[in-house]
Amino acid sequence: MQPDYYSPDNVLVVTFGADPNNDKNAYQALTDLKQLDSQHQIKLAGGAVVTRDLDGQVDVKSETGDDPYTGTATGGIIGLLVGIIGGPLGVLLGGATGVLVGSLFDIDDVDTTESVLSDISKQVHLSRTAVLAQVTEQSPEVVDTAMARLGGEVMRRPVVEVEQEIAAAQEVQRKAKVEARKELQKARLEKHKEDAHAKTEELKSKLRRPKAGAAA
Repeated sequence: MQPDYYSPDNVLVVTFGADPNNDKNAYQALTDLKQLDSQHQIKLAGGAVVTRDLDGQVDVKSETGDDPYTGTATGGIIGLLVGIIGGPLGVLLGGATGVLVGSLFDIDDVDTTESVLSDISKQVHLSRTAVLAQVTEQSPEVVDTAMARLGGEVMRRPVVEVEQEIAAAQEVQRKAKVEARKELQKARLEKHKEDAHAKTEELKSKLRRPKAGAAA
Protein backbone atom coordinates (compact mmCIF):
# COMPACT_ATOMS: atom_id res chain seq x y z
CA MET A 1 0.00 0.00 0.00
CA GLN A 2 1.86 3.04 -1.27
CA PRO A 3 0.75 6.52 -0.14
CA ASP A 4 -0.41 8.79 -2.96
CA TYR A 5 1.71 11.68 -1.66
CA TYR A 6 5.24 12.15 -0.37
CA SER A 7 5.62 12.62 3.36
CA PRO A 8 8.89 13.99 4.78
CA ASP A 9 8.27 12.17 8.08
CA ASN A 10 8.45 8.44 7.53
CA VAL A 11 8.97 5.05 9.10
CA LEU A 12 11.45 3.08 7.00
CA VAL A 13 11.90 -0.65 6.73
CA VAL A 14 15.16 -1.61 5.03
CA THR A 15 15.48 -5.24 3.93
CA PHE A 16 18.33 -7.11 2.28
CA GLY A 17 16.75 -10.19 0.70
CA ALA A 18 18.58 -13.51 1.05
CA ASP A 19 22.03 -11.87 0.94
CA PRO A 20 24.50 -13.93 3.04
CA ASN A 21 25.78 -10.61 4.41
CA ASN A 22 22.29 -9.72 5.61
CA ASP A 23 23.26 -9.11 9.24
CA LYS A 24 26.40 -7.17 8.43
CA ASN A 25 24.58 -4.99 5.90
CA ALA A 26 21.77 -4.25 8.34
CA TYR A 27 24.19 -3.06 11.02
CA GLN A 28 26.01 -0.92 8.46
CA ALA A 29 22.70 0.48 7.21
CA LEU A 30 21.81 1.82 10.65
CA THR A 31 25.31 3.23 11.01
CA ASP A 32 24.95 4.95 7.63
CA LEU A 33 21.59 6.43 8.63
CA LYS A 34 23.19 7.89 11.74
CA GLN A 35 26.00 9.30 9.62
CA LEU A 36 23.49 10.94 7.28
CA ASP A 37 21.86 12.45 10.35
CA SER A 38 25.19 13.83 11.61
CA GLN A 39 25.69 15.37 8.15
CA HIS A 40 22.22 16.97 8.42
CA GLN A 41 21.04 15.22 5.27
CA ILE A 42 18.24 13.55 7.22
CA LYS A 43 16.95 13.63 10.79
CA LEU A 44 16.96 10.23 12.50
CA ALA A 45 14.47 10.09 15.38
CA GLY A 46 15.11 6.43 16.19
CA GLY A 47 16.21 3.17 14.67
CA ALA A 48 17.03 -0.45 15.37
CA VAL A 49 18.33 -3.61 13.74
CA VAL A 50 15.69 -6.30 14.19
CA THR A 51 15.11 -9.91 13.28
CA ARG A 52 12.13 -12.26 13.39
CA ASP A 53 12.72 -15.72 14.83
CA LEU A 54 10.99 -18.93 13.77
CA ASP A 55 8.28 -18.38 16.38
CA GLY A 56 7.36 -15.06 14.78
CA GLN A 57 8.76 -12.92 17.59
CA VAL A 58 10.62 -9.75 16.60
CA ASP A 59 13.79 -9.08 18.58
CA VAL A 60 16.07 -6.05 18.66
CA LYS A 61 19.49 -7.42 17.76
CA SER A 62 21.50 -4.24 18.11
CA GLU A 63 21.30 -0.49 18.41
CA THR A 64 24.70 0.40 17.08
CA GLY A 65 26.30 3.74 17.82
CA ASP A 66 26.50 6.19 20.68
CA ASP A 67 23.99 8.55 22.24
CA PRO A 68 21.51 10.02 21.57
CA TYR A 69 20.22 6.95 19.72
CA THR A 70 21.18 4.14 22.09
CA GLY A 71 17.98 2.75 23.56
CA THR A 72 15.69 4.29 20.94
CA ALA A 73 14.05 0.95 20.17
CA THR A 74 12.71 0.75 23.70
CA GLY A 75 10.68 3.90 23.27
CA GLY A 76 9.04 6.01 20.58
CA ILE A 77 7.42 4.72 17.42
CA ILE A 78 10.11 2.13 16.69
CA GLY A 79 9.71 0.59 20.13
CA LEU A 80 5.95 0.45 19.72
CA LEU A 81 6.33 -1.14 16.29
CA VAL A 82 8.62 -3.85 17.63
CA GLY A 83 6.05 -4.65 20.30
CA ILE A 84 3.09 -4.63 17.95
CA ILE A 85 4.40 -6.52 14.91
CA GLY A 86 6.20 -9.12 17.02
CA GLY A 87 4.36 -9.10 20.33
CA PRO A 88 0.97 -10.48 21.43
CA LEU A 89 -0.86 -8.04 19.19
CA GLY A 90 1.30 -9.19 16.28
CA VAL A 91 -0.90 -12.26 16.11
CA LEU A 92 -3.87 -9.98 15.63
CA LEU A 93 -2.06 -8.19 12.83
CA GLY A 94 -0.83 -11.34 11.19
CA GLY A 95 2.67 -11.75 12.63
CA ALA A 96 5.02 -13.52 10.26
CA THR A 97 2.32 -14.43 7.76
CA GLY A 98 0.90 -10.96 7.25
CA VAL A 99 -2.65 -12.36 7.43
CA LEU A 100 -5.03 -9.95 9.13
CA VAL A 101 -7.35 -11.52 11.68
CA GLY A 102 -9.28 -10.43 14.72
CA SER A 103 -11.40 -7.44 15.56
CA LEU A 104 -9.04 -4.77 14.22
CA PHE A 105 -9.96 -5.78 10.68
CA ASP A 106 -12.97 -7.46 9.13
CA ILE A 107 -12.11 -11.15 8.76
CA ASP A 108 -14.06 -11.22 5.46
CA ASP A 109 -11.70 -8.62 4.00
CA VAL A 110 -8.44 -10.39 4.85
CA ASP A 111 -7.14 -10.43 1.29
CA THR A 112 -8.08 -6.83 0.47
CA THR A 113 -7.49 -4.96 3.73
CA GLU A 114 -4.83 -2.30 3.40
CA SER A 115 -2.83 -1.73 6.57
CA VAL A 116 0.36 0.18 7.24
CA LEU A 117 1.22 -2.06 10.18
CA SER A 118 0.63 -5.17 8.08
CA ASP A 119 2.91 -3.80 5.36
CA ILE A 120 5.67 -3.20 7.91
CA SER A 121 5.15 -6.59 9.56
CA LYS A 122 5.36 -8.47 6.27
CA GLN A 123 8.72 -6.82 5.48
CA VAL A 124 10.32 -8.28 8.61
CA HIS A 125 10.74 -11.83 7.30
CA LEU A 126 11.51 -14.99 9.23
CA SER A 127 15.22 -15.47 9.95
CA ARG A 128 16.04 -12.21 8.17
CA THR A 129 17.57 -9.04 9.57
CA ALA A 130 16.04 -5.69 8.80
CA VAL A 131 16.30 -2.07 9.89
CA LEU A 132 13.40 -0.07 11.30
CA ALA A 133 13.90 3.69 11.46
CA GLN A 134 11.93 6.89 11.91
CA VAL A 135 13.33 9.69 9.77
CA THR A 136 12.61 13.14 8.42
CA GLU A 137 13.91 13.58 4.88
CA GLN A 138 13.47 16.16 2.16
CA SER A 139 13.43 13.53 -0.60
CA PRO A 140 13.84 9.75 -0.78
CA GLU A 141 16.98 9.82 -2.94
CA VAL A 142 19.50 10.31 -0.14
CA VAL A 143 18.46 7.28 1.91
CA ASP A 144 17.61 5.14 -1.13
CA THR A 145 21.08 5.69 -2.60
CA ALA A 146 22.85 4.91 0.68
CA MET A 147 20.82 1.73 1.23
CA ALA A 148 21.20 0.58 -2.38
CA ARG A 149 24.98 0.52 -1.91
CA LEU A 150 24.39 -2.17 0.71
CA GLY A 151 21.86 -4.07 -1.39
CA GLY A 152 19.01 -2.77 0.75
CA GLU A 153 15.47 -2.06 -0.39
CA VAL A 154 13.57 0.71 1.37
CA MET A 155 9.85 0.74 2.14
CA ARG A 156 8.37 3.99 3.49
CA ARG A 157 5.17 4.64 5.37
CA PRO A 158 4.17 8.09 6.66
CA VAL A 159 4.62 8.51 10.41
CA VAL A 160 1.13 9.97 10.77
CA GLU A 161 -0.44 6.83 9.26
CA VAL A 162 1.69 4.55 11.46
CA GLU A 163 0.65 6.53 14.54
CA GLN A 164 -3.02 6.31 13.58
CA GLU A 165 -2.89 2.53 13.22
CA ILE A 166 -0.86 2.10 16.42
CA ALA A 167 -3.54 4.08 18.26
CA ALA A 168 -6.24 1.89 16.68
CA ALA A 169 -4.33 -1.27 17.60
CA GLN A 170 -3.92 -0.13 21.18
CA GLU A 171 -7.64 0.66 21.37
CA VAL A 172 -8.44 -2.84 20.13
CA GLN A 173 -6.11 -4.29 22.73
CA ARG A 174 -7.76 -2.18 25.45
CA LYS A 175 -11.24 -3.27 24.40
CA ALA A 176 -10.14 -6.90 24.27
CA LYS A 177 -8.88 -6.64 27.85
CA VAL A 178 -12.15 -5.03 28.96
CA GLU A 179 -14.19 -7.78 27.31
CA ALA A 180 -11.96 -10.45 28.84
CA ARG A 181 -12.49 -8.95 32.30
CA LYS A 182 -16.24 -8.87 31.72
CA GLU A 183 -16.25 -12.55 30.76
CA LEU A 184 -14.22 -13.46 33.83
CA GLN A 185 -16.53 -11.47 36.09
CA LYS A 186 -19.55 -13.09 34.45
CA ALA A 187 -18.07 -16.55 34.96
CA ARG A 188 -17.34 -15.79 38.61
CA LEU A 189 -20.87 -14.42 39.12
CA GLU A 190 -22.40 -17.53 37.55
CA LYS A 191 -20.27 -19.72 39.79
CA HIS A 192 -21.33 -17.73 42.85
CA LYS A 193 -24.97 -18.12 41.81
CA GLU A 194 -24.54 -21.86 41.35
CA ASP A 195 -22.78 -22.19 44.73
CA ALA A 196 -25.46 -20.11 46.45
CA HIS A 197 -28.21 -22.18 44.82
CA ALA A 198 -26.54 -25.44 45.87
CA LYS A 199 -26.20 -24.25 49.46
CA THR A 200 -29.83 -23.10 49.53
CA GLU A 201 -31.02 -26.47 48.23
CA GLU A 202 -28.91 -28.21 50.86
CA LEU A 203 -30.51 -26.13 53.63
CA LYS A 204 -33.98 -26.84 52.25
CA SER A 205 -33.31 -30.57 52.24
CA LYS A 206 -32.22 -30.41 55.87
CA LEU A 207 -35.40 -28.54 56.83
CA ARG A 208 -37.54 -31.14 55.08
CA ARG A 209 -36.00 -34.05 57.04
CA PRO A 210 -38.39 -35.34 59.76
CA LYS A 211 -37.13 -34.88 63.27
CA ALA A 212 -36.45 -37.97 65.37
CA GLY A 213 -39.61 -39.03 67.25
CA ALA A 214 -41.86 -36.79 65.18
CA ALA A 215 -44.05 -39.80 64.18
CA ALA A 216 -44.66 -40.67 67.83
